[in-house]
Amino acid sequence: MRVYVTRTLPGQALERLKAKGLEVEVHKGLFLPREELLRKVEGVHGLIPIVEDRIDAEVMDRAGKSLKVIACYSVGVDHVDLEAAQLRGIRVTHTPGVLTEATADLTLALLLAVARRVVEGVDHARGGHWRAWHPELLLGLDLEGLTLGLVGMGRIAQAVAKRALAFGMRVVYTSRTPKPLPYPFLPLEDLLATADIVSLHAPLTPETHRLLNRERLFAMKPGAILVNTARGALVDTEALVEALKGHLLGAGLDVTDPEPLPPGHPLYALPNAVITPHIGSAGRRTRERMAEVAVENLLAVLEGRKPPNPVV
Repeated sequence: MRVYVTRTLPGQALERLKAKGLEVEVHKGLFLPREELLRKVEGVHGLIPIVEDRIDAEVMDRAGKSLKVIACYSVGVDHVDLEAAQLRGIRVTHTPGVLTEATADLTLALLLAVARRVVEGVDHARGGHWRAWHPELLLGLDLEGLTLGLVGMGRIAQAVAKRALAFGMRVVYTSRTPKPLPYPFLPLEDLLATADIVSLHAPLTPETHRLLNRERLFAMKPGAILVNTARGALVDTEALVEALKGHLLGAGLDVTDPEPLPPGHPLYALPNAVITPHIGSAGRRTRERMAEVAVENLLAVLEGRKPPNPVV
């Protein structure tokens, strides 16, 4: 049986596939052109894609009836047409739980970087502008006593909440339904008006696409901070650029729309926008564990077992 992996993965997880006698092909480059993806999936039994690969009906049909499993190297599966997979009897799996702590860490890193103007401080020092200490130089926010509003309350958001409490912050949240948690539940509009910092942790669905549109961005508390380590398309990027020019204190973004954010994009010109290249799960241990989970999911399906982390 043949398996196609759309990028090299850290660790030794793929060796397990080879040890099972599977024929494994791995794309070595940074980019995978659509035409090459369509060509390489022909006749494969298993596919391990990353979030940048659009796995739609065309890809599945090109693979043909041999394709049994799409083992995503990610928690989010918005890059896969789940309905098309179900219609074709293809199992789709993901890697939940593994990257919770790493992504929560980066969420706090972005929060701190924006609140304390860390990147601006680095640029100030490196640019030769640090001539003397001054009481009003790069004043930011003290986290203790601030309200953190979490949009979505899954594993990652709950891990962020625990970290925020250690900084003396108050936590509120919104989600599709209230959960039995020790944090106040608020409707989205009330959360936006209340929170000093809003952190996004919702999945990307048709209902959440541009959840923070222009109206909601400007409904946020003046001087608030937005953090997004979920999906870029949860936010109207053009409206965010406008909001960062006076209404919001800043934004910490590990994901963007479009992604990657092209050179010269207006967000890059804003000193109060801290942007990282989708590295929320980029701890070595975490990324290696993601590979192990994806491989186990794939093997389970090909061996006729129930996968540990099914989506469909």
